[in-house]
Amino acid sequence: MLHISKFNQVLIVGACLAGLVLASPNLFYDRVERANDARETMESGLVTPELEAAAASWPSFMPHQLINLGLDLRGGAHLLAEVQTADAYVTFMDGLWPEVRDVLAAERDVVGFVTRENAEPGLLRVKISNSAGLERAAELVRGLAQPVVSLTGAGSSNFTVLAAGDTITIKLSEAEKIATDERVLQQSLEIVRRRIDAAGTREPSIVRQGADRILIQVPGAKSAQELKGWIGATAQLTFQPVVSRSTDANANPGAGNEILPSVDEEGVFYILERTPVVSGEELVDAQPAFDQNGRPAVNFRFNASGARKFGDYTAENIGAPFAIVLDDEVISAPTIQSHIPGGSGIITGNFSIEESTNLAVLLRAGALPAELVFLEERTVGPELGQDSIDAGRVAALVGMAAVVVFMAATYGLFGWIANIALAFNVALIIGVLSLLGATLTLPGIAGIVLTIGMAVDANVLVFERIREELKTARGPARAIELGYERALSAILDANVTTFITAAILWMIGSGPVRGFATTLGLGILTSVFTAIFVTRLMIVWWFQRRRPKTIEV
Repeated sequence: MLHISKFNQVLIVGACLAGLVLASPNLFYDRVERANDARETMESGLVTPELEAAAASWPSFMPHQLINLGLDLRGGAHLLAEVQTADAYVTFMDGLWPEVRDVLAAERDVVGFVTRENAEPGLLRVKISNSAGLERAAELVRGLAQPVVSLTGAGSSNFTVLAAGDTITIKLSEAEKIATDERVLQQSLEIVRRRIDAAGTREPSIVRQGADRILIQVPGAKSAQELKGWIGATAQLTFQPVVSRSTDANANPGAGNEILPSVDEEGVFYILERTPVVSGEELVDAQPAFDQNGRPAVNFRFNASGARKFGDYTAENIGAPFAIVLDDEVISAPTIQSHIPGGSGIITGNFSIEESTNLAVLLRAGALPAELVFLEERTVGPELGQDSIDAGRVAALVGMAAVVVFMAATYGLFGWIANIALAFNVALIIGVLSLLGATLTLPGIAGIVLTIGMAVDANVLVFERIREELKTARGPARAIELGYERALSAILDANVTTFITAAILWMIGSGPVRGFATTLGLGILTSVFTAIFVTRLMIVWWFQRRRPKTIEV
């Protein structure tokens, strides 16, 4: 006898209604989006009558989650960037030099005076004045080597040491280069993601491509140039000892030094020690603020390691100038007046409020560990995105209309029940995508269109099985019941195999492939639910109301 418990009926109806309610904000996309943006802005502290009116345009008690439109639907910017991982080799050698200098200086009576010589990028070349102590110097430097921290580099040292004449040459090992490349790429991915998130974009796609490339897609960005402005700024902050000042840009800074221009003093250049005392990597916070004269500035704070180095240096060098360098420009070179414990300070300069705010954002996100070279840039206009949406909508409507006509013509009343379940199926897909905050792309729309065609597949199996059972079963009620029971295994087999395919596509694919796999996988789940439970519930309601002696499928 056909029967579904009241509790199960409530669950099925509740799931369908929830899908309709969650999908409803997408029918008023622009209005809900404006309301969401206004509420987010008001939460940050800015409240205006215009924002309040925009926030009130969509009721607060209604769901407000929307499907995020991908780059091909909304328009935006696309960049393909190559990470110059070799830059990290130079940074490593610059950081290693103070350790080498200190360990050799401790045995000056053996090795003599130590100087850093100019060398190719990624090499550290050290010259000693007493060539007789070369072997001892090389032994001391080799003692600084550390094991490579990676699975593939286990047992290897991070650098090799070559000694000849009175010169020691330090070179990164191949295992360390591989580990550094991987580390730099992962850091670059994270920092790019932080910077784009700080710019307030919706659902950017930032993924690794190949060994040293990053694919960046940001829906809603006005242009590729704007996107490059968000992520291309280095914001590399260092604190370096000042050797001297000069007005000659071509002055020879000497080995181990560099010459950088001043931002505030036109025509003035500072000769600095190349190795910083503290770098921006040791910053833990940076906030826009105002200095004692009411001018925009940036407050900063170091971590424990940076605070200790900063405090020790200021204590030992009272009265000496100390340069604050941002992106290879000296923005300030104050004289150390006293010991500065605690690891906090303030950066001043000719900033506007907007510039100080942006600088604080970049410093908090961290400096890129290596330069990004943009190999490909593309801007997708919103008009093209709207064309894609319109084409996708037409495809979905045509597909749905064809399915509706076929089911109604083939199965009559039962076909119309399947068509109603199909509408619930589409609403459930849209509702779940909205709830998850998923990004819908053009391939994703293709997945929904494919799902519409597949959605009635299970109903066809059930209805054909009911036709067979009507020939042998005792009455229509028993035929319907057996039809659902005996078609279940075939329905599950067909959909489980398709779901496995969708899962594989999602795991190994990226970008558009994942969008297609997401909608296809969700569509399979909702199709099985509507075919097995929703259509059966509607048939049970119809049968209990009409009590037909015979049925026609």
